[in-house]
Amino acid sequence: MKRSMALAVAAAVAAAAFVTVPSATAASRRARHPWSASRQARHLRSAAVASGGATVVLDWNRALLRLVRTPGTQPATVHPTRSFAVMHAAIYDAVVSVTGGRPYLFAERAKRGARPDAAAASAAHDTLAALYPSAAGQIDGLLATELGAMPDGSGKTEGVDAGRAVAARLLAARADDGALAVGPPPAPGSAPGAYRPTPPKLAPPVFTHWGQVRPFVLTDGAQFRPTPPPALTSPAYARALNEVRDKGRDTAPARTADETAAAQFWGAPIWNYWNEIAQGAATRHGTGLVTTARLFAVLNLAIADDVIAFYDAKYHYAVWRPVTAIREADGDGNPATTGDPNWMPLSATPADPSYPGAHSAVSAAAATVLSGFFGNWDRLTVTSEAVPGATRTFPGYRAAATEAGLSRIAAGVHTRTDHDAGTRLGRRVAAYVLRQWRSTWAGKLGR
Repeated sequence: MKRSMALAVAAAVAAAAFVTVPSATAASRRARHPWSASRQARHLRSAAVASGGATVVLDWNRALLRLVRTPGTQPATVHPTRSFAVMHAAIYDAVVSVTGGRPYLFAERAKRGARPDAAAASAAHDTLAALYPSAAGQIDGLLATELGAMPDGSGKTEGVDAGRAVAARLLAARADDGALAVGPPPAPGSAPGAYRPTPPKLAPPVFTHWGQVRPFVLTDGAQFRPTPPPALTSPAYARALNEVRDKGRDTAPARTADETAAAQFWGAPIWNYWNEIAQGAATRHGTGLVTTARLFAVLNLAIADDVIAFYDAKYHYAVWRPVTAIREADGDGNPATTGDPNWMPLSATPADPSYPGAHSAVSAAAATVLSGFFGNWDRLTVTSEAVPGATRTFPGYRAAATEAGLSRIAAGVHTRTDHDAGTRLGRRVAAYVLRQWRSTWAGKLGR
């Protein structure tokens, strides 16, 4: 508990610079910098655009959400969180190429008067066009609409040029990150506790290579690998398994109506929810272009690295899913568990190992980032991707993250052990990304 609290505090401290105004001392230091005059002039010329213009970031985020939700558009062996991270990193670096400040990876020397919103739109377009060539018409159309709403002139042209240059460099930097290096799937386990494909479809495991993809910020996927789960013979294992056995069954008297509703509500790709939550937060708080670009870059870099980290752990430990564990409990060596060969979960079991929980990890990472920007007590309403028209309201980001993670127990696809490990992992990854962002890249940018 103390360690988790320390991580949450570290994340909030690391993110505090995102919502504070630079001091007069900091301003005077910048005034003495040999480039300060040109940077200040460039910032002033683009200030009117940068203080607004957040719509361009939200428009492209919505466009990417539409793409990943369109069947057949997302490559089956490339995790969609990579696309969100690549696009938003490119948007952010393109924006600061114009407004000034340290980028995530690359900054172009944009000419004076360049429009940061044109740079953002161009960078987003070029990354998505490269990642989703089959959707060229949709992607080209959005760029044409956005550029068409901007006055013609050198500012727009130079912004477009800066965005294109940043996108090309960032795409080249990720070209050899291992995302396309799909290897043979691991052999199904047969020993008690070992992962094997789950009924009813017995589908082969997915993203078996993703833990080896080069992270965006972490040193490697194993940097924050969780400790091993409890032994099959331990009381902790029995408690966790019996909880999901009782609450997660397709028909479960122990599960409340609200728990059933939550399990169904959060039943779609969890990173989509958090990108929509971030859209709502940016809109409510009226964040400008620079802050919005930074928000979505930090959020999606943290989520992408969190996915790499949890897949590293999933395939390192290769823990069986609850449906297998419950059906074969008579052979697990634990006298406190009982097998039920007909047990089925409320929701379909994902085709990957159980430990740690993905919903819990991604939600914890996203809530940590959003709390760093806006504070935790920021009332929000979430719309379900899985249940049309359904909404749920929360007092803050951590409350939403907790429900999203625990919903997977009620869904019958994870144990509390998975949830706890995923939550710790997500918080650690996000805290690290926030610290790196603050100390290495852009801690005083975008006011």
